[in-house]
Amino acid sequence: MVSQKVVIKNPTGLHLRPAGILCKEAMQFRSLITFIFKQNTANAKSVLSVLGACVKCGDEIEFICDGEDEKLALEAIVNAVENGLGE
Repeated sequence: MVSQKVVIKNPTGLHLRPAGILCKEAMQFRSLITFIFKQNTANAKSVLSVLGACVKCGDEIEFICDGEDEKLALEAIVNAVENGLGE
């Protein structure tokens, strides 16, 4: 299991488009990918779970990857978030 904290840079937070991009990125990996925000855990492979977390610009979330490709998954997800998730 590996984890890393990252700050959301998208001006509108994780709304539908960036949430979809995050999920699409996460679904490329076999590992379980979740994130923790305000003591709640969300499944990064579920758009509804990501939207339900209500993550806004400037919020810090912690991604947790657990599985056979966990290190690659964490690196890709953090990269995607730091590059603005398509925005």
